[in-house]
Amino acid sequence: MSYPVGQVAGFAGVTVRTLHHYDEIGLLVPGERSAAGHRRYGDADLDRLQRILFYRELGFPLDEIAALLDDPDADPRAHLRRQHDLLTARIEQLRQMAEAVEHAMEARRMGIDLTPEERFEVFGDKDPGRYAEEAERRWGGTEAYAESQRRAARYTKADWQRMKAEADDWGARYAALVTAAEPPGGARAMDLAEEHRRHISVWFYDCPYETHRCLGGMYAADERFQAFYDAMAPGLAEHLREAIEANAARHAG
Repeated sequence: MSYPVGQVAGFAGVTVRTLHHYDEIGLLVPGERSAAGHRRYGDADLDRLQRILFYRELGFPLDEIAALLDDPDADPRAHLRRQHDLLTARIEQLRQMAEAVEHAMEARRMGIDLTPEERFEVFGDKDPGRYAEEAERRWGGTEAYAESQRRAARYTKADWQRMKAEADDWGARYAALVTAAEPPGGARAMDLAEEHRRHISVWFYDCPYETHRCLGGMYAADERFQAFYDAMAPGLAEHLREAIEANAARHAG
C-alpha cells in the first residue's frame, strides 16, 4: 500500500512543499514512484516521517535528524526513550505556559490587575502592557478594533465566562481532531474553522473570510499565538491556519 504526496501531507499535518523539500535534501525519499513519476509513500516512509516530525517538534535541525535516523548503530529503543522524555518535558512546559497565559487573558478581560509576580510568571522581564499598545498601534484605526472595544465594554463577568466556555469547548474538539490526524482540508476541520470565525463575529467584530485568513496566518507565525494554540495539541496552530484557508476557499466557491 502506498500513498500520494498530497494524502501523506494530510495524514501528517504538513504541507506538500515540506515533503518535496525533505525529498530534495534526502531526508525522506519516497520508496516508490508512479508510472507518471509522482511520489508514492509506503508504510516504511510513513514510519520515517513520523520520527522526523517527532524530532522537528522538539526543535532538532534537519541535518541532525538525518544523522540520527541514518546512524546504523542507533538503538531504536533509546531514540524512543529520549523522544518520550523530551516530549513529556515539553508538554508540561506548554501546559504551564498556556495556563498562565489563559489566567492573564481572563484577568485583563475582566479588568483585574495582575500582581507583579503574576506578570513576571507570564511575560518574564517584558512589560505585558506593550501587547495592548501593540494591538492599538496595529489595529486601533480600524472599525473592527473599535467595534471589539465597544462590545467588550458592555460585557459582564457572566458574558466573559460564557465566551470562555464556548472557546474551551471548541478548543477541546479541535485538539481531538488534530490528535486523530484528521486533515485540515477535511470537512470536520473546515466546519470547526467556520465555527471559530463565527465565534469572533459574535463576540468581537464582523470577521469576513479574508480577515479570518489573516488571523490564521498570525496564529501560525506569531510565537505567542502559536504557543497558545499548540498547547492544546502539538501542531494545532499550523493545522488551524490551513483549515481556515480551506474553509475560506470552500465558501469562496
